[in-house]
Amino acid sequence: MNIALIIAGGKGMRMHQEIPKQFLTVNEKPVIVYTMEAFQKHADVDAIAVVCIAGWENILSAYARQYGVTKLKHIIPGGENGQDSIRNGVLELEKHYSRDDLVLVHDAIRPMLSADIISDCIATATQYGSAIAVVPCQEAMLETTDQVSTCASYPRQNLKRTQTPQAFPIGVLADAHREALEKGITNSIASCTLMVELGRTVYFSHGSEKNIKLTTPEDIDIFRALLSLNGR
Repeated sequence: MNIALIIAGGKGMRMHQEIPKQFLTVNEKPVIVYTMEAFQKHADVDAIAVVCIAGWENILSAYARQYGVTKLKHIIPGGENGQDSIRNGVLELEKHYSRDDLVLVHDAIRPMLSADIISDCIATATQYGSAIAVVPCQEAMLETTDQVSTCASYPRQNLKRTQTPQAFPIGVLADAHREALEKGITNSIASCTLMVELGRTVYFSHGSEKNIKLTTPEDIDIFRALLSLNGR
């Protein structure tokens, strides 16, 4: 089975809104609904779980009913940070599914993921045991130590920009989170960085420049433009 684990536990302070950014309404639909619908529509995704910020669980359930997200099976409490939230989600899924089933960890605020991104993530993780959606680094990269100047560059061909989904067998990711706690790793920013910090190799799947993360008000403008291009 393939289970989408959508991480919606953050407050999104950089959006400067009174409600969490994953629940903002864009073109009369909440952001998190766009994200859930992408997995709902994909034939190879069997279930959806959402790690939800406290106080919004009932609203999330209501949205799922309103928009026909029938694959939503689990709503899980968020944690203090992203690593905590992912761990909460994975350890809960471990109770319900096989250790060999795949979990696709995805940011709730990446609502433009395509079916092709999901398919390639599943295929890559099935073949190699992990899949991190990435895109090439197109910009010139400069190194800095003082944050205001530089005299060194870094070869961009050696860099990838990571996105989500990031997929692993449930048992592998659950064990990694337990090991991280034992080693004092408590604030790794993503599943891929957690694995790298533990000395594991991860494999790349295809991302997209359209698979944007809604972090600032400017990102919402880009999201609206992309929706308009798609006739949504």
